[in-house]
Amino acid sequence: MKAHPLPSLTIDQAIAMQFKLVDAITREFDGYEILTNGDLGVHPAGNQPQTTRKVERVLADLFDAEDACFVRGAGTSAIREGLASCTKSGDKVLVHTSPIYSTTITTFEHLGLEAVSCDFNNLESIKQTLQEHADIQTALIQYTRQSLEDSYDMDEVIACIKGIRAVTIVTDDNYAVMKVAQIGSQLGADMSCFSMFKLLGPEGIGCVVGNRENIASIRKFHYSGGTQTQGFEAMEAMRSLVYAPVALAVQAQEINKIAQRLNAGEITGVEEAVVVNAQSKVVLVKFSEPIAKQILEATAQHGAAAYPVGAESKYEVVPMIYRVSGTMLASDPAFSEYWVRINPMRSGADTVIRIIKEALEQVISCS
Repeated sequence: MKAHPLPSLTIDQAIAMQFKLVDAITREFDGYEILTNGDLGVHPAGNQPQTTRKVERVLADLFDAEDACFVRGAGTSAIREGLASCTKSGDKVLVHTSPIYSTTITTFEHLGLEAVSCDFNNLESIKQTLQEHADIQTALIQYTRQSLEDSYDMDEVIACIKGIRAVTIVTDDNYAVMKVAQIGSQLGADMSCFSMFKLLGPEGIGCVVGNRENIASIRKFHYSGGTQTQGFEAMEAMRSLVYAPVALAVQAQEINKIAQRLNAGEITGVEEAVVVNAQSKVVLVKFSEPIAKQILEATAQHGAAAYPVGAESKYEVVPMIYRVSGTMLASDPAFSEYWVRINPMRSGADTVIRIIKEALEQVISCS
């Protein structure tokens, strides 16, 4: 199997990103404010908690953006509100040909948007589609891979679209933030949308980073008190984010080690290991026999998480060994018999290899 995973930050690059974030914090908060959990409610100055606004300015600074805004509903609502800020019912939106993520399909339905597909792996396909559909004024690009065959370069796709006309580009940066050197908005997109929950932050909080005009529109959606991200939530999101880049760089490093060791034949019964983005970076492992379902039962007994929470949330510490994605299963149901996916989370390669060995021995002994 051939895949095209996104390049991950090195440990040194991740450390630099951590330092950039902390530097931005010190420029916005004084030494007394940073030791509080912030305020609550719709403050007259801005109709939101002042602490939340300060954290949003920190994130805008971190990502070299004009502005940033927290939303309720994690990454799903970030994408939904990003699209709502620049479209109206009936509008066409340019998307990739690979299957659209389930909650994004729901967003299109709720907003009354029409998806027009083209192959982002082929820049000529983008040019042709935009020429054929002169009324397309918005594009949605998922940063991580939507299918194993995807190989498009985010920078090139954004530049191609913008080179044809002034299309508003919204990027789904879930599973890419703090893992890649630049997010979509830093590459020229108008808005980057992502979940703070996937970055060790609080449940249900998302973020949109980008141009001032669209962010201002999103803030208008949050007039009522119940739509606000409170100061303590914003502070938790910011503090948690400090630890994300290095943790995720270590995770990427261990993913590569796992694949290398399995492909070197360390475990008899493993036929192949492939590093992919599906959607987070993981190792797909193929067994020589159709025992994947039994392996999943056994790995859970030996300490591996059996299903995701965030994924990559603050709750997910032990390695997750799980079924392959729905997209893979839709393309070939046989994947469920031979393949599993592995995310080491905060564990090392040694732990993952041990769990697979023990699970494989258990399955073989019971067969």
